[in-house]
Amino acid sequence: MVSMKKGKSSSSGSGKSSRQSSSSGKTHVRSAGSLTSGYRNSSNRSHKQDRGTSHNKEVQKYASNEKDYIFWCQECNVPLIENECSICGGEGMRIDLSQPADVRFCSSYERKVLHDVLVAEFGTDPLGDRVILLNKIPGDDKTDEVIVDAFMFGILRFDMPKMDYVFEPSVQGAHILLGNTEKKIVVLKKSSKHLNGKKISYDMVESISDGIRKNDVVLIRSGNLTGYGVALCDAKEASSVNGPVIRVRKVESQHVSLNKKVSIMHDVVASNVPHMRNLGRNAMNTIKGIANQKEYKALPVNVSFSGGKDSLVVLDLTVSALKNQAGRDICAFFLNTGIEFPETVEFAHNYCRDNGIELIEKRAASNFWDNVDAFGPPAKDFRWCCKICKLAPANEAIEECLQKAPTCITVDGKRRYESFSRARISTSESNPFVPGQLNIFPIKDWKAIEVWLYIYWRKLEYNPLYDLGFERVGCYLCPAALSAEYQRLKDLHPELHGRWETFLMQWAKKNGLSESFIEHGLWRWKELPPKMIKLCEEMGISACATSVESQFSINITSGISPCKAGGYTIEASIHGFSMKKTRDVMNIMGKTVFSEELGLLMVRGKTSTIKIFSSGNVVVNSDDKSSADSVFAEASRQLLKAHRCTGCGICIKACPVNAISIKDGHVFINENCIHCGKCTDSCVVLRYENKF
Repeated sequence: MVSMKKGKSSSSGSGKSSRQSSSSGKTHVRSAGSLTSGYRNSSNRSHKQDRGTSHNKEVQKYASNEKDYIFWCQECNVPLIENECSICGGEGMRIDLSQPADVRFCSSYERKVLHDVLVAEFGTDPLGDRVILLNKIPGDDKTDEVIVDAFMFGILRFDMPKMDYVFEPSVQGAHILLGNTEKKIVVLKKSSKHLNGKKISYDMVESISDGIRKNDVVLIRSGNLTGYGVALCDAKEASSVNGPVIRVRKVESQHVSLNKKVSIMHDVVASNVPHMRNLGRNAMNTIKGIANQKEYKALPVNVSFSGGKDSLVVLDLTVSALKNQAGRDICAFFLNTGIEFPETVEFAHNYCRDNGIELIEKRAASNFWDNVDAFGPPAKDFRWCCKICKLAPANEAIEECLQKAPTCITVDGKRRYESFSRARISTSESNPFVPGQLNIFPIKDWKAIEVWLYIYWRKLEYNPLYDLGFERVGCYLCPAALSAEYQRLKDLHPELHGRWETFLMQWAKKNGLSESFIEHGLWRWKELPPKMIKLCEEMGISACATSVESQFSINITSGISPCKAGGYTIEASIHGFSMKKTRDVMNIMGKTVFSEELGLLMVRGKTSTIKIFSSGNVVVNSDDKSSADSVFAEASRQLLKAHRCTGCGICIKACPVNAISIKDGHVFINENCIHCGKCTDSCVVLRYENKF
């Protein structure tokens, strides 16, 4: 949703709004100007408006981002990250954004997609070479609001049933399209009745364009009202339909027009330079402020460099911040998972070579393909691949760093706008999973548009995948990738796509799942979320695997052995494992920390650490053999309780601090747990565990 307001504060004139866990079957630039030169302050008010968005229920899934707006200079026709344009000196109009508000520039590939869809559906593309922003909003797959000339033109989304892009205009977008096409137009007779949301019968239709098909988005005109709706039948059948033929979505009498001035990216950068200089200076001060503390001043600084846009920016910021410090080593950590895009690997090497930066590359080699037969496809809720392909090489790099220094300082490009799990990251924090590693997050509050403005301003070379249809450039078969992006893999690297597709089809056949299940990307979940269950129902795709879910069991794989980090360790594997059920009970063992990105749950006790991976691997580390054995035994009992809970509720009555509840038929222990053990003593499952 995008709404607009003029000026710095809420007293300025405001414009009208311009927008229109259950589960199923399981499936196993260097610039001429200095970065640190002068700048002008801009106001940053946070007045918000009730926007009445139809996405409210989905939006609530994201943590609220305070700065859910940008500005737009209508004189220069450019987006602004603060409200003063440095070209004309004028104030910008505030544009309120739908959450998570991580607005970005439309890439060249996305522009072509938008052009092709507009021409195919409406016979025209009135946007030409204008600067276009895309604002990601919740949806089944890739879904973006299209923002141009300070208003929301419509929504471009990848339709999962069609496996192709579709476009739905906003009221403003429909008005622009109506002035540029004769296709998909429905003219309604003037009416004094309220039309928004109404179904209209043929006797209210004055004319309807030929070629309109049922479910097509149509452009609507009724007197001085313009807007859009949906066809409920084919145009050729409309006159004979006994009932409604059009459903009006929204029509309004207020009209917009495209700005006469067409700006280019150079104009956008120039209008935002003071703001970018301020952002860059603040980020560099963050890096210097932490890295130059007395206990860290002599230590090398490492940048986590994935080859993506965010890590590119923090690498440039780190070099800029510390380049004048004699003897200060700056290295880039690149974790090559073995399933990276070839473009990413080449870019990471070339960029560091061309800029004189030492690149430390850690490889996972063929680990993914060596394990995929055993684990099956990785999933959003089953990221076994992260442990094998990412965490292992990352730990190797950090261990080598810690052999040379007491602390491994790592600058990371994580941003809170990226996902719910990253919404509350701090400026710096110790890695809870790797003792001795200190992470710095200097761009945690940046939006994607600010990242891209920095790249354009500094004239930095960037990963070419961003211009080829990818919003993210992680592993090419990552389950977190969108279906729209996976389709691009097929176009760009048919050999990589073919190998993975062949495996998926064989896996589906073995588990009694259809080719459609794979074709629509449903392998990306172990337990399908409600929106995907609904998609399956609508398309008649079975989501039930024929294979029987394995019985819960824990097998020790390495026994008790000395640990390099100190103490003793036990490694085991769990069969019939659910990370959700595990997370729900492990507060009883100590303080828990969960990384969705790595698929890793860590539990810290007084003298022990338990690491549980989504792959089903368990690592228990404690001070001595006896303690390690005791902790492992108790962790095993709690895992058994979690996976075989009958939902009887006896433990609820036994808990003296009301820390226990039953959710979805399984036990849940919250952070109020005092570890008294009374719930364990009362558990029927554990009392008769030898009977199972």
